Amino acid sequence: MSRVRAILASLLLISFALVAHAQSAPLQFSDPVKQARYQGLLKELRCLVCQNQSLADSPAGLASDLRAKVYEQVAQGRSDEEAISYLVARYGDFVRYRPPLKPATYALWLGPVILLIIGLTTLGVLVRRRSRAFAIELTDGERIQAHDLLHSTREE
Repeated sequence: MSRVRAILASLLLISFALVAHAQSAPLQFSDPVKQARYQGLLKELRCLVCQNQSLADSPAGLASDLRAKVYEQVAQGRSDEEAISYLVARYGDFVRYRPPLKPATYALWLGPVILLIIGLTTLGVLVRRRSRAFAIELTDGERIQAHDLLHSTREE
């Protein structure tokens, strides 16, 4: 009975390894021009799961599916723009690393700049308030006394 369990466990591990290898096996073209286009497209498109990795770098299952879709598009002779448009039609402009500037993507392009301006303005206001809070008004007598103290320490 234990021998049967060991064989079944071994077969299960081998099947998992084969599935993992099949998912990670890179798709290759025999034509180097198509291969270069395919790799270029994978670097231009974002993984929707990882969001900070290109399709070329992502280990996610969805990225593997999207790589297969891009492979199909290039194999069918579609242009780069047609292949990108195919994915944008299904997943939106977020699939692109550089989405086009249009009303729907203004937040993606202008959001970081606006946040930077707000942050710098807030920092400037806080620094100005703090510097005013530490400003001390001296009377004429206090100024003379401070002047005398400064000059007396320089002479010693």
